[in-house]
Amino acid sequence: MRRQYERYPYPPRDPADEAKRLITGSPSHLVELNHYLFGGARDFAEPFRALIAGGGTGDATIMLARQLAVLGGPHEIVHLDISESSSRIARRRAAARGLDRIRFVAGSLLDLPAPGLSGFDYIDCCGVLHHLDDPLAGLERLRDALADAGGMGLMLYAPLGRTGIYPVQDMLRALVPDEAPEAQVAFARRFLDRLPPTNWLRRNPLVKDHRIHGDAGLYDLFLHSRDRAFYVEEAAALVADAGLHLVAFAPPLAYDPALYLDDGELLRRLAAKSRLENCAFAERLTGQMSRHVFYVSRRGGDTTAGPPAARSVPAFRDGGPLPGGPAAGAPPTVELAFGGVEGRFPLPDGADRILAEVDGRRSLAEIHARLAAGEGGGGSAFDRFLADYGDVHRILNGAGQLFFWQSPQPPPAIAERLSQPGETG
Repeated sequence: MRRQYERYPYPPRDPADEAKRLITGSPSHLVELNHYLFGGARDFAEPFRALIAGGGTGDATIMLARQLAVLGGPHEIVHLDISESSSRIARRRAAARGLDRIRFVAGSLLDLPAPGLSGFDYIDCCGVLHHLDDPLAGLERLRDALADAGGMGLMLYAPLGRTGIYPVQDMLRALVPDEAPEAQVAFARRFLDRLPPTNWLRRNPLVKDHRIHGDAGLYDLFLHSRDRAFYVEEAAALVADAGLHLVAFAPPLAYDPALYLDDGELLRRLAAKSRLENCAFAERLTGQMSRHVFYVSRRGGDTTAGPPAARSVPAFRDGGPLPGGPAAGAPPTVELAFGGVEGRFPLPDGADRILAEVDGRRSLAEIHARLAAGEGGGGSAFDRFLADYGDVHRILNGAGQLFFWQSPQPPPAIAERLSQPGETG
């Protein structure tokens, strides 16, 4: 793996692009991780330490460092990776942004914990555990480097959206087992061009990395030395075996069978099943998940921000306004793209007025009061308002766009962004 990522840093990034956009995604977006791991109430004026384990070319490192820099509190991010070529790109990206609170460490997460590499409030590990010979051993090392009250954002490959990849990997290992990387890439391109139309890879439109990311994407997809995928229940078992607690898959709505079914009898039967069983059912139902992004905690119990309440402070993922959101006087719908799902989703009447008041500082009680004042004091009762907001929140939080932020500081508003969910790390 070290040889691969020295020759083909992944994903390929140009530090000069930092001048025009910030790549954001899940996990490790600050507003999102605060919601799921700290009840939305983490005080970022207090010291915050994060580890990006297998940081690669720096997507998660730069995203998190930029947001913490906006908040201005004391923090340190450790970028850990086995590839000097990948870390060199991440260093140049950090330098381009003037991010000086990142410590770059060469090494493997299997060396954790180590002096100066423990007690982290947050750990990001994306696209790494599924490349290890023993993913459980890797997750246990991460657990031991985590503070008692800390949490992690993880990403593992999922099998169904990667249909066709693994047979191609097997065939290429048989045909080019020991050749130089450049020769392997050249042969793989020749081979892919000659796959018959019946081959499952040709029939899977979700597999794009070899076209989007050039040679690095092709090598990572088809020539990786070790690669496996996890169903929902296998990911959950891995977390449990490590003595950790699964908080949530993200975005939650993608794991809700009701998103894909409109048959009342089918949904009634699913309602009797556990949340995890429903997530596993949704994975098999949609058939398009190529990765699982999820949050885990070292603590027991629910660490997420609770259901809507008077003191809850809603916040948009990137500060708002919501892209594709409802306009005043327009039909109450919102255009969303998440987890491979795209479309317009209905919202309750008045959602446009509610969302226009969301700024990451006002509580729901304050938003209701402002709306009531705008109606001459004759607005709806708070309970009715809370129910309407709950319907809005279920959709937008489920799609990864709206969270609760109880922290003393306002959430970091990031205007320069290019969302690529799931690709961070």
